[in-house]
Amino acid sequence: MVAKIRWQLCQKLGVKKLKVGHAGTLDPLATGVMTICTGKSTKRIDELQALTKEYVATLQLGATTPSYDLEKPIDATYPTEHITLSLIQETLPRFMGRIEQIPPSFSACKVDGKRAYELARKGKEVDLQPKVLVIDEIEIVRFDAEKMELVLRVVCSKGTYIRALARDIGQALGSGAHLTALCRTRVGEVRVEDCMRVEDFPEWLEKQTIEHN
Repeated sequence: MVAKIRWQLCQKLGVKKLKVGHAGTLDPLATGVMTICTGKSTKRIDELQALTKEYVATLQLGATTPSYDLEKPIDATYPTEHITLSLIQETLPRFMGRIEQIPPSFSACKVDGKRAYELARKGKEVDLQPKVLVIDEIEIVRFDAEKMELVLRVVCSKGTYIRALARDIGQALGSGAHLTALCRTRVGEVRVEDCMRVEDFPEWLEKQTIEHN
């Protein structure tokens, strides 16, 4: 996305170089808010990355994948007969507040100078240390007991991997879980409904008058 927007802005401004960066990655299969900074605004990236984020996550209970989402196929299945709405309601509070979380092997965390996902995709073992993060809110949006599908709204700090949260919730329920959908619905005060689709950016840009300093 950064490359696309940089190229389009450079074309619009008639320049060869322009600072463009993002304030927080999204998983390959995720959707939602992505903050892009350009020019002098790139100095605000650290500030914007630190903002609280909100997600709506869909979990499939009873099965796991190596990436904790649909990027990789299911590698194991687990019993779900014992999982009820009341059990989920009893389990989720243990993930509130300051918690430790081991990032996914398929993540952008660095191991010996290399991205963890680069090693994981080559089939290499990745040893990642737990990180402290904060879950401010975790709410059940919907639970389908027949499909064993659980939809959660999560408000959390920078550095939270919702895929890893799905993994840990599955384990806490005495089963397994992986993400089938993830949408980042808010970053700070910016909500997904305030955002522009990347496909619409060229048309929007065409209508703008921009001066390059």
